[in-house]
Amino acid sequence: MGLVGMDENGVGDSLGRMNKYRRMGSSDEGVDDEAAAGGEHPLERRNRTRKYVFACAVFASLNSVLLGYDVGVMSGAIIFIQEDLKITEVQMETLIGCLSILSLFGSLAGGRTSDVIGRKWTMALAALVFQTGAVVMTFAHSFEVLMIGRFLAGIGIGFGVMIAPVYIAEISPTVNRGSLTSFPEIFINLGILLGYVSNYAFSGLSIHISWRVMLAVGILPSAFIGFALFVIPESPRWLVLQNRVDDARAVLLKTNDNEKEVEERLAEILVAAGIGQAEKTEEKAVWRELLSPSPALRRMLITGCGIQCFQQITGIDATVYYSPEIFKAAGIHGNRNLLAATVAVGVTKTAVILVAIILIDKVGRKPLLYVSTIGMTACLFCVGIALSLLKGAHVGAALAILSVCGNVAFFSVGIGPICWVLTSEIYPLRMRAQAAALGAVGNRVCSGLVAMSFLSMSRWITVAGTFFVFSAISALSIAFVHTFVPETKGKSLEQIESLFQSPIGWKNGQVELEDAEHLVEKQQNQVPVIHAVIH
Repeated sequence: MGLVGMDENGVGDSLGRMNKYRRMGSSDEGVDDEAAAGGEHPLERRNRTRKYVFACAVFASLNSVLLGYDVGVMSGAIIFIQEDLKITEVQMETLIGCLSILSLFGSLAGGRTSDVIGRKWTMALAALVFQTGAVVMTFAHSFEVLMIGRFLAGIGIGFGVMIAPVYIAEISPTVNRGSLTSFPEIFINLGILLGYVSNYAFSGLSIHISWRVMLAVGILPSAFIGFALFVIPESPRWLVLQNRVDDARAVLLKTNDNEKEVEERLAEILVAAGIGQAEKTEEKAVWRELLSPSPALRRMLITGCGIQCFQQITGIDATVYYSPEIFKAAGIHGNRNLLAATVAVGVTKTAVILVAIILIDKVGRKPLLYVSTIGMTACLFCVGIALSLLKGAHVGAALAILSVCGNVAFFSVGIGPICWVLTSEIYPLRMRAQAAALGAVGNRVCSGLVAMSFLSMSRWITVAGTFFVFSAISALSIAFVHTFVPETKGKSLEQIESLFQSPIGWKNGQVELEDAEHLVEKQQNQVPVIHAVIH
């Protein structure tokens, strides 16, 4: 059926999946007797490994706090920057939106960088570059210097947003990979909330000082990232790509509670990396494959890049960056009142993301995406109603606040975190980082275009009209999810590839039994070679 073996672009069944088909999504099965024999109770080992993976996911997500904080803090800081530096409305849009556009360069470079120096040190580089940009912005005395700081911050964020989900997906057990890979989105939301709180807390300072203090607080998370580098390991899949098989095994032993499964997973990764195959044809460069994709890779790119773009063109960054402008249009006045209303948005966005973390590996990706996109469509339409038909009335202001909070809530329960989960798990190992980087570029471009055009669009078709447009685009995202997004819950990273080998698997998210039998047979033929390499 064309699902087995490497296709002409190297995107075939690049991993043996025999064991995964026998116990899909059941990494907790089969308590390891070797662990018990070694003197450590299996349950103790299981708890220890889960805590370790949890800690790694948390530390790897710290860069996302920087992005979230910048998004949240700029929504309030821009009010004081405009008064202090006397910048124009166009300069406001440029200053806010350019971060997303600039971050695409970091995302583009991040894929290749992470393949060269590793996932771990790419995260370190992201924090260093962002911190430098934050310092420059804090002491800026003109719009031009602010833009230099934004340039550096954007590059750092670009590195960070694409590498964290990839790293977490590569170290996480299958059974809770979705929840753990959602952590960056949690920390983005936490950063946004901290930015809103910072705006409110420092709004009482003088105009010249307030926005500088707001931006300076964004430097603090970098210190924790430096500490994290001494805790988290390198990705085992990257280590295999560097022929460091023993190091990869050591990491897998820390992140899995079953030693037998460690060897099985290591064997699969070795096959994916092309190590241990008797015959290996000369492979094209990854970027050549991405530019001239096979049918399977084309399906992956449609799903990955499409969901990344829809996450942003539905207007979430406009809602977050310009929430004071939206509430002002709804009839709320006074800087402190506007900033206090934005805190409610931040609290809602952060609280609801926890729901997604709990449900993503239980309910599945696709059902949550349906709830998310349908809910966002309704809330965006209600914002338009509140700002047009009910403008100026108390009920209009209340509906605007509730609808904005509802929009960010539905975003956080679905498309917000799941966008990054999907793009970190659907691509083959050899091109995962660079393909994910390509999706992150689309995300950042769409984010920048929305952020840089919102005020101009609002002047042209009104704020209400802009939200009606966002609602229509959100309705299109429902159709996209239905047509192009398969369910990946409970499947290993290696197994997910097979979903894209045929249009049927892509559309319904199921692996045919006959395909599984072919894969088992292929794995059985490869096992002797793999074990020879491992041992």
